[in-house]
Amino acid sequence: MKITVRYFASIREAVGQGSEAVDTAAATLGALRDELIARGGAHAASLAHGRAVRMALNQVLSDEDAVLAEGAEVAFFPPVTGG
Repeated sequence: MKITVRYFASIREAVGQGSEAVDTAAATLGALRDELIARGGAHAASLAHGRAVRMALNQVLSDEDAVLAEGAEVAFFPPVTGG
């Protein structure tokens, strides 16, 4: 299925792009993250499971069990703090 993946903040800087169209067989956000990590390089480093990464599915914060659908928009971003 085709989805749009968006990267924000330090993740965007690491992978070198703000978004991309991805053709994936992943059924969940967690499986998509694993596919992207398997690319190696900057994707593996910035999305690694030991790193704090937030995920959103269609602009709603979601966990790794969220189910993907054709045309979905997925976002990866680091936790945000402020004051």
